[in-house]
Amino acid sequence: MHSLRLLLLSAAAAACVGSALAQPALTVYNQNFAVVRERVPLELKAGVNSVAYAGVTLHLEPDSVVLRDPAGRVMLRVLEQSYRADSISQGLLLSLNEGRTLDFLNRDQNGKEFIVKGRVVRSGYAPNYAGADRYGQGFALRQQAMGAGTYGAGQPVIEVDGQLRFSLPGEPLFPALGDDSILRPTLTWLLSSDRPARVDAELSYVTGGMSWAASYNLIAPEKGDTLDLIGWVTIDNQSGKQFDQAVIKLMAGDVSKLQPDEETAAGGVAMYRMAAQEAAPAVTEKAFDEFHLYSLARPTTLRNRETKQVEFIRATGVQARQLYIYNGAAIAPQFRHWNPEAIRNQREYGTQSNPKVWVMREFPNTEANGLGQPLPKGRTRFYRRDDADGRLEFTGENTIDHTPKNELVRIYTGDAFDVVGERKSVDYVLNNRQDQLEEEFEIKLRNRKAEPVEVRVTERLYRWVNWEIVAKSHAFEKTDAQNVEFRVTVPADGETVVKYRVRYHWK
Repeated sequence: MHSLRLLLLSAAAAACVGSALAQPALTVYNQNFAVVRERVPLELKAGVNSVAYAGVTLHLEPDSVVLRDPAGRVMLRVLEQSYRADSISQGLLLSLNEGRTLDFLNRDQNGKEFIVKGRVVRSGYAPNYAGADRYGQGFALRQQAMGAGTYGAGQPVIEVDGQLRFSLPGEPLFPALGDDSILRPTLTWLLSSDRPARVDAELSYVTGGMSWAASYNLIAPEKGDTLDLIGWVTIDNQSGKQFDQAVIKLMAGDVSKLQPDEETAAGGVAMYRMAAQEAAPAVTEKAFDEFHLYSLARPTTLRNRETKQVEFIRATGVQARQLYIYNGAAIAPQFRHWNPEAIRNQREYGTQSNPKVWVMREFPNTEANGLGQPLPKGRTRFYRRDDADGRLEFTGENTIDHTPKNELVRIYTGDAFDVVGERKSVDYVLNNRQDQLEEEFEIKLRNRKAEPVEVRVTERLYRWVNWEIVAKSHAFEKTDAQNVEFRVTVPADGETVVKYRVRYHWK
């Protein structure tokens, strides 16, 4: 860095830019990264210019940086770029003063200040510990060992009056900062300009430490198949930078993006809810390439380590049927990954019974149903209103994937309490040539509710691809090549029995 600094100083006079112009723009992706666009005012002279910009994020990807003159008034070229994120801290300054004697400020019991001199033997500072993202855990451990010793656990070592202390003997007092010291993550450039000009350059880059997610609250009455849906987008900023009055867009879709091997989980976020009561929608949506782009209606300030929420959809009276689905075959763990070739002669395969009946909610994402816009993937929470006191009670949650408009949404919300199933194999016959198999099942459904319910019994014909139902107690629908579904009504406080016999053959 010293040789670079001498080169910069000899090439041109230094010009520092502290902040960009108003209204940065953010496009936040739901894959834990964002694209930042800012205006950076530059005072350029003809030839080579040295510029430092201390307004970037802590998680900037340096090779993603684009700096250009959007007006095209000058021939602007980036000759050299440097990104420094190791900003000034007590640990860093201690590491820079290893081997030197510093003054340490102390106070006695009366508050009177006095100085203790100590030589910094080891700072305890682990430089570039975050480099593990690129270079792996071994790199991080060696960096930690360099700063703290193999067993030092980050402890500084200070020599005071010929004795070693594994702690600081007071508040360290450091010499003044050098010209190359930084207080925030900083980009420095060597820029070539064909003529002198004032330029509002556009700076764009990809940064980690930002994400957004959708969530949906679905509220249903105690009885009936309608619900109200409220959708939120939640934006999380852990980038190390505050964005003042930013224009924010949210990209939904599975964008191809290489991820680091390890990511650091962020914690300790503050909650801030944006109140938007205007008639205009808070978020608008449009198709963009193979993805969907959501734009916040107005600029907003996004502080570092802040979580912000904006409502993006509200619908009432959405028709959403409640379904009971029984998939009665409990597959034992040792069989989970077997293929039909391996299981067709295993009599016990699929004969273990699962008593749980799933409860699902299903609704079409259409304009006629009060929706009709692309729904980004996110968490769904279901509530029912208790008619006795009007309070909402939580009844289950799950997630949905990216769902285009006019598609069907089906969400699992839990297992039924008063509806249970029982499935058992009652016959299994393999012929002598072992090229044909018949198997019969009996499925009992019991309903302890005060009203009848419809249960969809889904059966996978798992033993082979060539099959036929040779006997059945109820009509069925073939849903795909190896699945059938029986739709049966189970009376109030009653039982319904479904039977079927399937024949497999392979020749």
